[in-house]
Parts: sequence; structure tokens; C-alpha cells
Amino acid sequence: MINIVVISGAGVSAESGLKTFRDSGGLWENYSVYEVATPEAWFANPKLVTDFYNERRKQASEALPNKAHKYIAELQRAFNVNVITQNVDDLHERAGSKNVLHLHGELRKSRSTLDESLIYTIEGNNLNLGDKCEKGSQLRPHIVWFGEAVPAMEEAIPLLSRADIVLVIGTSLKVYPAAGLFEMAPENSKRFIIDPSDLEINLPKDVIHIKKVASKGMEDFIQLIKPYEHSY
Repeated sequence: MINIVVISGAGVSAESGLKTFRDSGGLWENYSVYEVATPEAWFANPKLVTDFYNERRKQASEALPNKAHKYIAELQRAFNVNVITQNVDDLHERAGSKNVLHLHGELRKSRSTLDESLIYTIEGNNLNLGDKCEKGSQLRPHIVWFGEAVPAMEEAIPLLSRADIVLVIGTSLKVYPAAGLFEMAPENSKRFIIDPSDLEINLPKDVIHIKKVASKGMEDFIQLIKPYEHSY
């Protein structure tokens, strides 16, 4: 079965009403990312950081998957689909996507500050100071903050190496290391980008740029890949 790898970014969740810091010149819901999205911020003011992500978690839980999320999930009917997302919400999963890899962590999870392998699902929307892992250390949001490594890249790279079709949607490929994934796609793969802006990168000639918002662009993408639906 044809392998499709979808690399998704903030533009997909934006249509569900969720914003990131890039929407307002480096601010995320009126906070500088350096106040709420770095290890230094956590050590300086863990209550502020915890409260910030509790509110983001509440917002995400109230948001609904949009047409783009649903179209991506529907690709599974005819293709083997893996979603590699820069988003920390669970809208892809709630839309029905089965294979979702989160590069930057997940809002609905926490992890130990002592042992990064200890990861827990958060019940409800709140993580609190005093919530501890089984080894007795404080739990922190399971988010990859600025300045931290992106361990999920080790899983993402093999997925790209087996891709027949690569779709980048909702990201202008300015954020590394995720942007580098697109460059790792096999030379003979079919590559598409859905983004309404004029991309400030030089795309190879064979890359198809669908210059629309995520949901509208997915409609075009589905039509373009119909010839591949029954290829094995």
C-alpha cells in the first residue's frame, strides 16, 4: 500500500481556533515564549508555566477537529498514513488518525523532571505543583521547550525514508528540526505543500504548492492523489 507521510503544523489547528506564538510576533496568548516555553522559565517560575499550560490544555479540550483533520484521517481508507505533527494538541487523534507522532510533545501528558521516560496522561485539564512521578519528582508538561532536544526525530526519520507521498500542511517549513524532515523525503516521492502564503524558501520544481488554507487545500490534495489510491 502507498505510504503517505503528513507533516502538520499550526495552520491545521488554527482553523479549530488554536493559536501559537507565531501568530503574534513571538507572543503566545500574550506571553513571551521565554516566559513559558523554555527550561529556564520552568525553573524561574514553575507556577506560571504550569498555569499557562493548564489554560492551553483547557482550550484544546474545547476545540473540535476541523475539516483538514478529518480529511487527513480519511486518507487511511486507501493509504498507509503516518502523521508527524508539530502541534501539541490531540485534534488529529480525535479526528480519527491512528498513527500520530508528536515532535514537540503533547498537552495531555506530563513527564517526570527526574526521569524523562516516565510519561503520564493528565486526567482532566490541570497539572499541579505537587503532582509527582513514582520516583517522587515533580511532574512537568510533556512539551519540548525551546532549547531542548527533539527525541521524536529518531522515529520521524525512518517514516520519511519509506514515504511515497509527503504532504506538508499548515507550516511554512521555517521551524527546525521539523523543516529538515521535508528534505529527507526520498527523491522519487511525490511532494506537496499546503500553505496559503508565498513560501520564503526555494522549492524543488517537482514540489506542488497548493496555496490555500489547510481545509481547502486538502480538498485539492485528495483529488491530486486519486490516481494513487489503488497502487500497491
